[in-house]
Amino acid sequence: MRILVVDDHPLFRDGLISLLEAAGYEIVGQAEDGEAAITAVDKLNPDLVLLDLKMPGMDGITTLRRLKSTNAGLWVVVLTVSEDDADLFAAIEAGADGYLQKNLNATQFMDLLEGLEHGDAAITRKTAARLMAGIARTPHTPKSDAHMTPREKEILALVAEGMTNRKIAQKLSVSENTVKYHLRNIMQKLGAQNRTEAVTIAIQSGFLEGSNQRN
Repeated sequence: MRILVVDDHPLFRDGLISLLEAAGYEIVGQAEDGEAAITAVDKLNPDLVLLDLKMPGMDGITTLRRLKSTNAGLWVVVLTVSEDDADLFAAIEAGADGYLQKNLNATQFMDLLEGLEHGDAAITRKTAARLMAGIARTPHTPKSDAHMTPREKEILALVAEGMTNRKIAQKLSVSENTVKYHLRNIMQKLGAQNRTEAVTIAIQSGFLEGSNQRN
């Protein structure tokens, strides 16, 4: 996996890059602000951008939206010290493929990054619970223009619980490829960019009433 690291603190960038390189990842570049990140993505074509949320100039959310609008297939994972739910919701709505706190231990951080390649969101169960709780507090009106099958609803509910594709496959006694197939159909039906956004849309649309109560 080719990674671009974007953060305005050189010491943090250097430490993160050392950690990633030690784990065998290829670091194609680094940037200290949003504008530099957009330029670097165009030149270096990374698979993943690790993006700081709070930066001078163009902030992380604006950078995220621009990157996602022009780079199909690019993974963007937000790294932050913020515990503000508004930042979390804004990042997910902008298309983030993950949202990680900078105080994670190295092992958990690496496990979550590895999950991206298996179709999982880079998000902890604790953060997923915050997201689902926030969605539950948001008024929503059910809609009927996206027909969800019972199996799709079942898989969405398990994703909402924070389960990985592998765990879902084991629970349902199917292959991981089957789970990925259903998730692709789900995201297409809901117009979602990733699994986390799919769950968000599904709950707001009334497809997963009460799913946040499972955690």
